[in-house]
Formats: sequence, C-alpha cells, structure tokens
Amino acid sequence: MNHEINIEEAALITTYLDVEAPPPAPSAHVIFGTNQATPAELVANRYHQGLVPFIVLTGGVNRHTGILEAVEHCNILLQHDVPEAVIRFEASSTTTRGNVQQALPFLHEALQAGLPLTAVCKWYHRRALQQLRALLPEAPCFYAVTWEPTYDGVLVTRANWWRTSSVAARSVLKEWRVIPERLAAGSLKEVELVDGAWR
Repeated sequence: MNHEINIEEAALITTYLDVEAPPPAPSAHVIFGTNQATPAELVANRYHQGLVPFIVLTGGVNRHTGILEAVEHCNILLQHDVPEAVIRFEASSTTTRGNVQQALPFLHEALQAGLPLTAVCKWYHRRALQQLRALLPEAPCFYAVTWEPTYDGVLVTRANWWRTSSVAARSVLKEWRVIPERLAAGSLKEVELVDGAWR
C-alpha cells in the first residue's frame, strides 16, 4: 500500500488530516478513546503545567485489547496525581461519534464554565474535530493537542507514515477515505483552521 503514495500525495494528505491547533490556557481537554497511554500521560503533564482545569475522557471496551479506555486513562491520570475532581468520563462508546455523543453532558459543562474545548487525539484524526462540530454546533471553536500513535511497534508520524509500513499507511489512509463519505452523508461537518482554531 505505501508504494502507491508519492511524496506530493503524502504531503497533501498530511496537511489536510493534521489537526494540531494549540489551545489558549486554560482549556478543557477531551481525550478521544484509544488503548494507548500517551494521551493520558500528555494531559497529566499539561495539567501540572496549569493548562488543563477540566478533563473529559471517552471510550468503552477496546476491540483489540478489551480494556475500558476511559477507565484506563482515568487510572493513569490518578497515578500522575491529577485530582479526581477535575476528571469526567464515559466508558460506553466504541466510535468517534459515540465518544462525542456520550460525553456531551461534560462538554456542555465545560462550555458553561467558559472553557474552550481541546481535542486530544492522534495527529491525523480530523474526524474528531469534525464530529465535535457536527454534534456541538454551539461551541465557537475547537483546539487540538495531538500525539503520534504506535501500531505493531511502528510510530505513525507526519514525516514518514506512507514510507514506514503498510500498518502506518493504512491507519492514515483510512481517515483520508472515510471523511468524504461521512461529510457527504451529513454525519460530520467540515472544519476550517482560522486564527489558530478549528471553526
């Protein structure tokens, strides 16, 4: 699969999918479901820098490992001395849409507290922002703090996802393929980066 992607195509795909948009401080951080520990560790570090007063965790049973994603992330946060009082979570969703749907009460709580929303997701998970926009139209904008996942021992980076392995290429190209279909179906809403925020 990766031999089919040339450097120009890879650059186009990477530019479109990359959602990094650093938030102002403070902001509520929303961790999208995953079985990897990186996002929880990242948010714990940001909490201790005074950047994150409110954390929303999402994710039910992971289809690969069987762990409850949000519960696992909650445990990691608590182990890193993040107080339980700032954490909200839902542990029933198994899709990006479900992550947002099940977390809506907490997202509304953050907005009512005057906090901007920051998605914490894989760098190429543009659907996370598009799903937030579709299901939370009242939010003025969204930010994103991103991370690079590892699959089968391969780090999926912006610089070489299409050259590293078919596993990395498949992960990124899946996003590239499904987004147009879901935008056309109306389950996602397109977002645009304006003045450093997704609107």
